[in-house]
Amino acid sequence: PSVTGSEEQTEGQRSTLECSTPYVCPEGDIALRWEGYDPRVSEVSGRVRLDTSGVGHQVNLTSSFSWKDHSKKLLCEVSDGSQRASMEVVLRVRHTPKDVRVSLSPSSGNIGVGDTVTLSCEVGSSHPPVSGYHWYKDGVAVSTERVLALLRVGHEDHGRYHCEAQNALGAGVSPPVTLRVFSAEISASPAAEVLEGTATTLSCDVPGREGHPEELTYTWYKNSAWLKEGPAHTLLFPAVATGDAGYYSCQVTNSQGSDTAQAISLSVTYPPRIPTLTLFQETQGGRLVIVRCTVDSHPPATLAIDREGTVLATSGEQVALRQRLGVTASRNSLRLEIRDAGPRDSGKYGCTASNVHGNASATKILVTRAAELLIQPAAEVPEGTAVTLTCTGTGDTAEEPLYTWYRNSRRLQETSLPTLEFPSVRGDDAGAFQCQIRSRNGSDTSEAVPLRVLYPPRQPVLSSFLQSQGGRLGIIQCSVESDPESNLTLRRGDDVMACTQGCPQATNPRVRLTRSYNSLKVEIRDVVVEDEGIYVCQAGNSQGSASAAVDFKA
Repeated sequence: PSVTGSEEQTEGQRSTLECSTPYVCPEGDIALRWEGYDPRVSEVSGRVRLDTSGVGHQVNLTSSFSWKDHSKKLLCEVSDGSQRASMEVVLRVRHTPKDVRVSLSPSSGNIGVGDTVTLSCEVGSSHPPVSGYHWYKDGVAVSTERVLALLRVGHEDHGRYHCEAQNALGAGVSPPVTLRVFSAEISASPAAEVLEGTATTLSCDVPGREGHPEELTYTWYKNSAWLKEGPAHTLLFPAVATGDAGYYSCQVTNSQGSDTAQAISLSVTYPPRIPTLTLFQETQGGRLVIVRCTVDSHPPATLAIDREGTVLATSGEQVALRQRLGVTASRNSLRLEIRDAGPRDSGKYGCTASNVHGNASATKILVTRAAELLIQPAAEVPEGTAVTLTCTGTGDTAEEPLYTWYRNSRRLQETSLPTLEFPSVRGDDAGAFQCQIRSRNGSDTSEAVPLRVLYPPRQPVLSSFLQSQGGRLGIIQCSVESDPESNLTLRRGDDVMACTQGCPQATNPRVRLTRSYNSLKVEIRDVVVEDEGIYVCQAGNSQGSASAAVDFKA
């Protein structure tokens, strides 16, 4: 048989293929038919020609071919009993690109920031061949290549992608594919820096969280310490407090793995708390007053120190300093030094701290003394040293003041001289000294200044007695006067019975020791004759030594 018809068919248009033979056998069992067509969309008609114009048998196949029929084979077959002859027809159906789809690589696992992703536009069939491609992300054209390569994926690459393949007849569009960038990120609302008491929310998100195909688990951390875990992607602070400030991060987990967000700093601002105001007056070797103010606030506060309302120093714009004043400022701290301080510097000192959120203040009263006591050469000297106590003040220089000296609050003497001298100081001279200056304008008393005199041990006082009631108990006690404290050692012959420092514990179970400042007490239970003898108490310190002996009899 022979076949005639269009070499190519167009999808959706009806076309006819003609199968024919140049002969007819009316009396024979010869059949001519089409094989391989779809009877649901096809019509077959036949015609026999026997006339003067010619002889022939013709079978027509009329059908509406689809793109799935492209490259399909049809047979025009003539048969006579078991003998067959046929002609094969390969369909060439013109159609737009069909079965267009997106192939994503990698196809499994989480895609994180920095990964490389390729999206390929695959076409199942196209005749004529595909002539061009177009890629769209969330409806916006992004590329004209068949393969869309995303190097170092970022959050912004998350979205719905589809491709379009074109040929001369038209275009085929793929179903959209969602590229999920699994990368956690924290945001703060209303801001990462908020005022104390503000309702604040930290949100941990991955792109497309709401449309994610599976439930996500969120683990929250504060300053790298575990905080909470669960399905909630938010951390709520109904009224944020200063203790809530810190670095927060979260880890998001799904069935494919997890990702940890970069930490975000939550900063809580607040007005200044009540400042801490300290006043210090140096009483030995100078006349210096230090006023120091510190405060807790965020952002840092501007500090100002005033006396009776007059600003003396500030951590902001500097005020004109007087010659006797010195200022040191640092974050939330202000220090004022007043040299050559006297009664004129007494009064109410205040510190005011302020920032954009508010202010706070504190006050203290400073009473500067006109009288100061100076000990030379030092406040701690060895016995025998020449010591001079000098009383200085800001009294009326036009009138000679009177000086009254006190030791341990007891009056020593009154004189017109500002000095109290000890040509060779002794241990008995030690104590807390004060001087009082009296003039026509009034009087003032200095702070108490201790004088310490170091001296060697005096002759130890060594006593012993025997107690017979309730058993024979012998007591030997040694005490001494010295400064600094002495180490007491009790010996009998060459044997050390006891000491207050640095000797082994007594091994005799009958001996009990009691130690105190410059005193040593030894108790001997069940006294026997062997306990009799000469006992020597030796006392020693950095200044010297002394000893005493007692004859103990049982």
